[in-house]
Amino acid sequence: MGVADSGNRITFHFCPDCGSDVHYTIDGKFDGLVAIPVGAFADPEFPHPRFSVWEERKHAWVEILGPVEHLN
Repeated sequence: MGVADSGNRITFHFCPDCGSDVHYTIDGKFDGLVAIPVGAFADPEFPHPRFSVWEERKHAWVEILGPVEHLN
């Protein structure tokens, strides 16, 4: 469990075999929604993101490519 920048509680759910983050929920405005990290999919044809947020926190080696709206 963690706390988002909004102050809402985030609950992470991990794979019991490998420990990867499988999905998470965010209390508050997003009650009832389940977020699934795109990295959980092994599909190279998975649609690219439409927008990117919090880029100031990304690692220097991460590049956000393609037709993506950058919301900082």
